[in-house]
Amino acid sequence: MPQILQIAAIAVATLGTGAATLTVMNEDIPDLAVPEGDWTTAGALDGITFEIYGKDQASGAEMEDYIVFRDGTFQSTDCEEYCNFGWTDYMTKEIDGATHFTVTAICPDAPHTVVWYGTVTEDEVTVDVTWTTRRWYWTNQISLQAVGTVVPSEAISS
Repeated sequence: MPQILQIAAIAVATLGTGAATLTVMNEDIPDLAVPEGDWTTAGALDGITFEIYGKDQASGAEMEDYIVFRDGTFQSTDCEEYCNFGWTDYMTKEIDGATHFTVTAICPDAPHTVVWYGTVTEDEVTVDVTWTTRRWYWTNQISLQAVGTVVPSEAISS
C-alpha cells in the first residue's frame, strides 16, 4: 500500500476512536448575577470615591483600587489603567437604608467584561466583582470581593 494511503488509514482509525478529538471551545462562564429589582440611573452616589481592598477568590491575590462615582457614571482606576474602560453608567436601588449599585463595564479594545455589585452603608462599601475575558478558544473569569471606605475625591487623579 502506498505510504499516503497508510497515513490516511491511520488518521481515519485515530479519528474514529476519538483519540485525536480536540475541543477548541470551552463553555462560557456567566458574569456575576445581579439581583433583580427597581434599579434607577439617578446618580445617587455621584461625588463619592471609595478606596477598596479585596482578594481574588481563586488565587488569594490582593487588590487595592479606587472606585469613583461622577455624573451618573462609574470608574475603577485599576480597570481604567488596565484596559481604558472609561466612564460607565451605574444603577442604584435602596434597600433597608443601604444603597446597592451595579455596573457592567466593557473594555473597548479587548474581550473583557467587568460586572460590579456593591452595597454602600454610610461611608463603607462592600463589592462583588467578576472580570470575564471571553475569547473564541477559552473563557477566563476572576472573582473578587472587596470592602472599602469613602475618601476625598482629590485623593486620586481623574
